[in-house]
Amino acid sequence: MRFAFLALVALLGVLHAELWFGKGGWPRVLELRTELVAQQEKNALARSRNEQMAAEVRDLREGLETAEEIARTELGMTKPDEIFVQISATR
Repeated sequence: MRFAFLALVALLGVLHAELWFGKGGWPRVLELRTELVAQQEKNALARSRNEQMAAEVRDLREGLETAEEIARTELGMTKPDEIFVQISATR
C-alpha cells in the first residue's frame, strides 16, 4: 500500500514538473503570449498600410487627380499650356 502511494506521488510530481517546466509549460505560455502581442501589433500596422494602399488604388482607378499629382511631383510633368519655372536659391 505504501509503495502504491509513493508511486502515485512520484507520478504526480513528474506530471506537475512537466506542467511547469516541460515543452508546453508555463514559461512557454508566457513566451507565446508576448510573441502574440508583438505579432498583433505587426498585423495592425500591416492592416493600416493595406488600407492606405487600397485607398490609393481606388483613387487611381476612379479619378485622374491622384495620377496627375504623382506625375507632377515624381516625374516633373506639366500640362501642354503650362510653363515650368524653377527658382534656384544660390548665394
